Amino acid sequence: MDERTYDVLVIGGGAAGLSGAVTLARSARSVLVIDSGDPRNAPAGHVHNLLGREGVPPAELYRAGRAEVAAYGGEFREGTAEQAERTADGFLVTLAGGAQVRGRRLLVTTGLTDELPAIPGLAERWGRDVAHCPYCHGWELRGKRIGVLVAGPISMHGAQLWRQLSDDVLYLLDGGPAPEPEQAEQLAARSIPVVGEQVEAVEVTDDRITGVRLAGGRVIPLEAIAVAPRFVARSAFLESLGLKPEPLEMNGHVMGLRIPAEETGATTVPGVWVAGNVTNLGATVAVAAAAGQAAGAMINMDLIAGETRAAVEEYRRQQESMHEPAAWEERYRSRPAIWSGKPNVQLVAEAAGLPAGQALDVGCGEGADAAWLAERGWQVTGTDISTVALERAAGHATAAGLAERITFTHADLRADPPAERSYDLVSAHFMHLPGPARRELYARLAAAVRPGGTLLIVGHHPDDLATVPGRMHFPDMMFTAEQAAADLDPDVFDVLTTEKRPRAATLPDGTEGIIHDTVLVARRKR
Repeated sequence: MDERTYDVLVIGGGAAGLSGAVTLARSARSVLVIDSGDPRNAPAGHVHNLLGREGVPPAELYRAGRAEVAAYGGEFREGTAEQAERTADGFLVTLAGGAQVRGRRLLVTTGLTDELPAIPGLAERWGRDVAHCPYCHGWELRGKRIGVLVAGPISMHGAQLWRQLSDDVLYLLDGGPAPEPEQAEQLAARSIPVVGEQVEAVEVTDDRITGVRLAGGRVIPLEAIAVAPRFVARSAFLESLGLKPEPLEMNGHVMGLRIPAEETGATTVPGVWVAGNVTNLGATVAVAAAAGQAAGAMINMDLIAGETRAAVEEYRRQQESMHEPAAWEERYRSRPAIWSGKPNVQLVAEAAGLPAGQALDVGCGEGADAAWLAERGWQVTGTDISTVALERAAGHATAAGLAERITFTHADLRADPPAERSYDLVSAHFMHLPGPARRELYARLAAAVRPGGTLLIVGHHPDDLATVPGRMHFPDMMFTAEQAAADLDPDVFDVLTTEKRPRAATLPDGTEGIIHDTVLVARRKR
């Protein structure tokens, strides 16, 4: 079994299937087309009424279509899809011979089978001088002596259509009931003779139709025969999913069997679409191709909707878990070092000129900021929710001979806030929590600043979301300095700095570039 799961498996490589596959592949979907290589129109010499490709041989059309699909990354597999079963992430399709492939969605374009009257010699001429569609083959048979073989309620309509293309049309009842008076009058008015006897055989000479032999031996000279077959959807594969063909009736007569579907091609089985003759028994190549394109677009939209739901679930999960101790413990354990070992540049810029005192380093990580402050005479308390980070930070401080000036504390300041009015500097870098939680935490950090002390808040500026692809994308967690300053009581704090500062950094794609920091500096007045 091929373990790969394609976005879409297209079952059937005719006009509808290839058109749907191109649409999906051009939408950057992984597509596998499974085709048995026996298109309905294989006996026909040319395809007609297909804008821009008028008269193209079917095989040439499909070769070109396959090349277009392949050019956009679509893949092909020769074979017959026999059955499908639903899986947790889509469908498992079994081919003749036992091979299996997986797909998230199915587009089934298996077409139909034309069931012709059992008249000797008729089927052998199918697609050449035996035709069913005047729009598909009428021009090529124009002016010929055409016998319209009555096979259902649309035969009368067919006779009128073929009469448009030839002055020499006959109406062959094949032993069936005579036309109703109104129909007989119409036939007579258009000079269409009615032949009542049963047709016993098609007469062929030198690889062309010369007539039909009737019961009793009479031969009616003809050059072509028009007949409406019974159309039967190739539905065996779909039946394995519980989709049964239904009769298509006209005037109480069953014209054929089709798989019912919505206009978009969606079936009653979620994740399964149909297009072309398997559902639209009258679809020409152009109509089938259009239906394949429409179904492909709908499948892409369905996949997008599912992917969006999954993305929202993951987004919510990350928002809920990314700031919890377990997530940070896992992150720190994943690598020997997470950060550069250098102090944050905005701390250096803002604290270099401050007199040393008591400092709180919020989310101290591996301790680079705490060490920098301690080297400059500060007595530092570093807090973090990760024990792994704190162990590394303590090791670095000891190695640098700074252990006596730094106290590392395992704490979640959301639940265990720092003592109020206790620090000359409170420094919080990149504490990106959801809005309400962030404002609550920052209020507690502000309360921990002594009168005359400094509050330094630094974050990733939200403008970078639109200019630096690949950056952490949690808009609700981003903030500007002005937004953070607005939460400070102006009677308590003087806001000294609210800036968006550029900083050189390694971008997510590995290149060097510029990002921007949100920088808030405030001094407590009382």
